[in-house]
Amino acid sequence: MAEVLTSMQIKEALRELPGWAHEGEGLVKTFKFKNFREALSFIVRVGLEAEAINHHPDLRNVYNSVRIALSTHDAGGKVTGMDVALA
Repeated sequence: MAEVLTSMQIKEALRELPGWAHEGEGLVKTFKFKNFREALSFIVRVGLEAEAINHHPDLRNVYNSVRIALSTHDAGGKVTGMDVALA
């Protein structure tokens, strides 16, 4: 199981991740695009990267907006280094 990060470790990691926030038990960020096609292309790219490292985010899409929420299921839904790496 991956090691759960402390609040301080998460805060430190967020300094290198512009636009990301620690919300609830995970890391979140909303991305805006010109249109649905660009948003969908982004989702596919994220999905391929996530699959390559076997770490799967919560992806939510509404028209030109994509919200990504990251937490590690194997760590009880908490933030681990895997989440920071994918972010």
